[in-house]
Amino acid sequence: MKVPADTLVPLDERLSFEAGAAISCGTGTAWGAFERIGLTGRDTVAVFGQGPVGLSATLLAKAQGARVIALDIDESRRNTAKSFGADAVINPRDGRVAEAIRELTGGKGVSVALETSGAVTANQDALDSVSPWGTVCLVGIGSEFSFSLAKYLRTQVRILTSWTMSIQGQRACADFVVAREIDLDKLFTNRWRLDQAEEAYQAFNRQSGGKGVFLM
Repeated sequence: MKVPADTLVPLDERLSFEAGAAISCGTGTAWGAFERIGLTGRDTVAVFGQGPVGLSATLLAKAQGARVIALDIDESRRNTAKSFGADAVINPRDGRVAEAIRELTGGKGVSVALETSGAVTANQDALDSVSPWGTVCLVGIGSEFSFSLAKYLRTQVRILTSWTMSIQGQRACADFVVAREIDLDKLFTNRWRLDQAEEAYQAFNRQSGGKGVFLM
């Protein structure tokens, strides 16, 4: 496929083609969200969903010094999040998400909640899990939810959305990944050939495991 050269970001020789693909997609989505949030090492962040975007968020937040609470209904993804450095993991199916997060934070709640799953319950749990003056950022697509303004008005919470990022943002993300020696290749649990596309998408639809990639 031919594209204008000025739309491309040079791939650092220390990054694999898979890592470059991640930066231009799921990892970049997480990076762009944290840029909008203004994440710092002082934050405690709850990452709802540990698919490719959520796991990237776990990696990036830890590399920035934040404390991370990772949530996913899939045990293998929770285990992966733990291996990626998550300080705590929660299974949302237990039904006590906000309470569990507040128990882990001394009753305060998290300063940042990043919702990547697109699940209605996760949106609501994210909103209920942040501390006063905290930030909720929504990047998961596919759900609708409503809330009572009267319930949250005095908490002064900030609700953001985030969608993709600029070429400059991709370059900044790539530079950060290289500088911090973040191994994005471990995001990928499956590698496929193009002639395996049907099998690959059947696996993707199970929404278990990590990120898949097609290799030429």
